[in-house]
Amino acid sequence: MNIFNPADHRARLLERLQALQGLVITCFCADWCNTCKQYAPAFAELARRHPEHCFVWLDIEDHENLLGDDDIENFPTLQIQNGTQTVFFGPLLPYIEHLEKLVDRAERGELPAVTADTPAPLQERLASGA
Repeated sequence: MNIFNPADHRARLLERLQALQGLVITCFCADWCNTCKQYAPAFAELARRHPEHCFVWLDIEDHENLLGDDDIENFPTLQIQNGTQTVFFGPLLPYIEHLEKLVDRAERGELPAVTADTPAPLQERLASGA
């Protein structure tokens, strides 16, 4: 499986996150968003090329409980985690090349931890029963 959706694959996603050595790349999206729909195939292709990482497609309306107090206002909004640290969180232009560059930099350890205003690590949010 290349992309996890917490609604359909919660148990498998938790197992994957517990065993993961790579990055967690979460795309916050909305079903009604045409930009997200156009972005999804490129996101899926990037996930296919990087099976060492965990890619998650998280619909903000279906999973409000996983957002906590965080508001997602622009799409796509991406979160990249290295272990339990967020190294990127924010909206990106819907060009997969931008995400590819961030993933490359995160793999090389070139992105410092982001400490302010980021959602908790996905594994924590899922494990808490959110």
